[in-house]
Amino acid sequence: MYFVYSLLMGTAMLLATPWWLLQMARHAKYRAGLAQRLGFVPEHAKRVTQQVLWIHAVSVGEVLAISTLVKQLRERHPDRRIFVSTTTASGNQLARDRFGDENVFYFPLDFGFAIRPYLRALRPEMIILAETEFWPNFLRLAAKSGAKIAVVNARISDRSFPRYRRWQKLFRTVLQPVGMFLAQSEEDARRLVEIGAEKERVRVGGNLKFEVNSAMNVEIVHQVREGFADGGVQPLIVAGSTVEGEEPLVLAACAEVQKQYPQMAVILAPRHRERFVSVAKLVEGSSFQLVRRTAWRREPLMPGTVFLLDSIGELASLYAVATIAFVGGSLVPRGGHNILEPAQHGVPIVIGPHYENFRDIITIFKRAEAVRIVDAEHLGAEFLALLQNHAERSGPSSVGQRAAEVVRAQAGATERTLQALDRFLTGTP
Repeated sequence: MYFVYSLLMGTAMLLATPWWLLQMARHAKYRAGLAQRLGFVPEHAKRVTQQVLWIHAVSVGEVLAISTLVKQLRERHPDRRIFVSTTTASGNQLARDRFGDENVFYFPLDFGFAIRPYLRALRPEMIILAETEFWPNFLRLAAKSGAKIAVVNARISDRSFPRYRRWQKLFRTVLQPVGMFLAQSEEDARRLVEIGAEKERVRVGGNLKFEVNSAMNVEIVHQVREGFADGGVQPLIVAGSTVEGEEPLVLAACAEVQKQYPQMAVILAPRHRERFVSVAKLVEGSSFQLVRRTAWRREPLMPGTVFLLDSIGELASLYAVATIAFVGGSLVPRGGHNILEPAQHGVPIVIGPHYENFRDIITIFKRAEAVRIVDAEHLGAEFLALLQNHAERSGPSSVGQRAAEVVRAQAGATERTLQALDRFLTGTP
């Protein structure tokens, strides 16, 4: 099975080589970490003398989810070296910011020639995979090297589940090397078993993303809040993690708001950095005035401004200045993005109808009436409804305060995960 899989993977990569070369020429993110992905271990990961815990987090969301876990593991195991690998460039940058350049590298491609150098260099005692990183060759070779393998914050999305279940017999073999699964919910645990995980290895650990305590950048919050206050802006809509096709819809909705609230302004944060330029051009062609974060010199930010957040790592903090937060990836069928960052600030949250990637989180918020869900056609009307309803927008029992309470009530996943990992690491039943 593994030979056939590797052959198909190799053939697919060979056929896709022209496309990848084109993308590498056009976008730096496709060139980032290429040598590391191909199995060239960076110097800081060579000649490691301590025992190693290797944690893999694909992108920004997973890095945020494991941040507290990494901090606590370091405190509990000061004698062990903890490395974090990522797949995406944005995830890699955030991981280096949070965990240090010397502790981060790109995850190797799922070929033996790329994987084995890392296993030889690190000799990991335990490998911890965040969510659903089920790479067949990696799992097989990691287990063969003697590493214990755990999957934390495991989830099986609505989109992936039918496909995984269709190949259950193969997945049963692929998942065999994993010694422990800690699922986000009972539903995820059930799905893991259904696609081939051994039932006795599956537990519910909770959702680590509920305990994302993003480091507050107090300075940027103060600067931006002061900039909008000096310009007399009120209200301020923060639209975060928007994806292609959403910005025109968001700007149209904000234009509706502007008719009744001419002092309003917008902070717009596209999800992917390679779209900053195209989104800037889009704003320039709208009725709003563009101010790019990277060009801003702390002059007053005036009503009718779209403050384009063409930076990385500041969105989580700037949700704190929002009157209303919109979280993107949800007006178009992209599965949505995490709403916990604005929720932690007690900000009223609006999302679109496509949130399947975060269905469990959104379901909990829906039960508490702590999030508003609308389609693109009614987005502007929803913004206006919240602005016109003081109790729901900013009262002591507002939708934002209910969201903050949901986050507080879901605490504990990190501690449960830590305890389970400690028992797994030491072989304690």
